[in-house]
Amino acid sequence: MSADTFDLTARDETWVKRVLPVLKLVAKTYFRSEVRGMDKVPDGGALLVSNHSGGLMAFDVPVISVAFADEFGPDRPLYTLAHDLIFTGAGRQIFGKVGFLPAHPKNAVAALRAGAATIVFPGGEWEALRPTSQSATIDFHGRTGYIRTALEAGVPIVPIVTIGGQETQLFLNRGDSLAKLLGLQKLLRVDSAPFAFGFPFGLTAHFPPNVPLPSKLVTQVLDPIDITAEFGTDPDHAEVDQMIRKHMQHALDGLARERRFPVLG
Repeated sequence: MSADTFDLTARDETWVKRVLPVLKLVAKTYFRSEVRGMDKVPDGGALLVSNHSGGLMAFDVPVISVAFADEFGPDRPLYTLAHDLIFTGAGRQIFGKVGFLPAHPKNAVAALRAGAATIVFPGGEWEALRPTSQSATIDFHGRTGYIRTALEAGVPIVPIVTIGGQETQLFLNRGDSLAKLLGLQKLLRVDSAPFAFGFPFGLTAHFPPNVPLPSKLVTQVLDPIDITAEFGTDPDHAEVDQMIRKHMQHALDGLARERRFPVLG
């Protein structure tokens, strides 16, 4: 099996049920997570398209996963498309057991056609490592592959937005110039290397990693989008992407207006 593809049966329901209580404790207690509208996710395969926040230690995945399990029960499969880096060494077995898949179209389509809800973060590390000043901005970095995936699998897209992740530490810049200088795209498939300020190491270039601050994370699940019904059988992917990001930005703007204080929420 290639490094890009993954066996869906690696997900272990027993392992998931053991991990969920720990994730729930972190999400509900430390990050005081609030998730609205999870009941909007339809039955069967659905591509959950979310913004990504929190740097290399983003916690939007546990927050969404816990809310999904609370709504539909731990037996309903949920897969997460993730960066190749987490599958190095023992990570392949550990993260595979809880439903993580390398972010490859073949994996996504296979999971969706099997009737599983699947999370994708089109903005990836580019969005997760954006400056804190842009925390209320949707930025997929021009990536539209998720639309092709949904069309190929014949499933709806369910947009999701979360605010608060970019407040878990102070991201001072994007660091794309430093990433280019260090050749991180070739080495690690990473476009950003920002400077961030946090606890306990203060100012770092993300290494060593600071402990995330207990920022309140608020998540909104939006109405499902049937691409074919709205745009036809051969849609312009850029047009579809623009519409989806517009809906997501509108929702994220609403969450930002509700937020009174950084970290506190």
